[in-house]
Amino acid sequence: MLRRRRSAGAMANANNSNIAAVPAVPAGAPSRPTTASSRPPTAPSTMPINARSASNVAAGATSPFHRLRLVPHLESRRSLHFDPITRDMRTGDPVLRIGRFTDRSGNSQNGGVNNNNPNSFKLAFKSKVVSRAHAELWVESSSAPSSTAPGSAVKFFIKDTKSSSGTFLNHVRLSPANTESRPYQIKDGDILQLGVDYQGGSEDIYKSVRIRVEIGREWQSGANKFNTTAIKNLKSLAQAVSQTGPPGASKAKAVGLPDCCICLFPIAVNQALFISPCSHSFHYKCIRPMIEIHHPSWSCPMCRSYADLEADVEVEADMDFD
Repeated sequence: MLRRRRSAGAMANANNSNIAAVPAVPAGAPSRPTTASSRPPTAPSTMPINARSASNVAAGATSPFHRLRLVPHLESRRSLHFDPITRDMRTGDPVLRIGRFTDRSGNSQNGGVNNNNPNSFKLAFKSKVVSRAHAELWVESSSAPSSTAPGSAVKFFIKDTKSSSGTFLNHVRLSPANTESRPYQIKDGDILQLGVDYQGGSEDIYKSVRIRVEIGREWQSGANKFNTTAIKNLKSLAQAVSQTGPPGASKAKAVGLPDCCICLFPIAVNQALFISPCSHSFHYKCIRPMIEIHHPSWSCPMCRSYADLEADVEVEADMDFD
């Protein structure tokens, strides 16, 4: 018995010596992944759930606003008509959530859609091909602006949020169905499409939403060198009617009016003209089919700017463009 106890003690000492002799793991070697039970407890995170609403909002509270305008793309009659959407956004604002209009959307007004409510961060469209949570849109600051043009210091982004019918940017789908896409930058003049037309119905509720993006075009809404010059030329053309001599294209050329871009003939006196809100001029006979197809919506064939032909025209009577 005494021999057995001594031999057992010797075996125990040998085992302890073997354990102590195990070499340490080199510093550069990959370590074995620890299990959840062996990880040290982490302190509760102080970062809020929505990181954008904490750090970005604080940083963007004093940042300037940047205007984003979403207007109907009038290339096809199949697209859903909606009122132009104008939003002044700045870095750090909550994302604009785009989806299908419901009574719970939070931006309804008298049973209709009010997407121009500055207190709402939701854009809703009355179309069944648009998912309830279709896409998200936001603005971020650009560390290295590429130009001095308005809006170059920021970038606008959009991403699909697992919509079933898809989000398209310039006719390219962002992600497969029910899959969230990565963020894509949108620029002035880009075409966005929400959903795909449902072939089984011709009502507006089955149409996709086609949107033209306008960024940095605030200068077009006020007086600028182009539209003031156009007004002066039209006034000179009106005065040419009372002058002596046969009316003709030479007088139009003298006041600097451009040719009609559709028929390529000069704009002259004694002609029916159409003046676009962007101050581009056309022969009414030439432009009439484009006016009637989407009236009262209008998209200029020269600059692609969108306008409502039924908009209010009340201005100050003594407004001078000289």
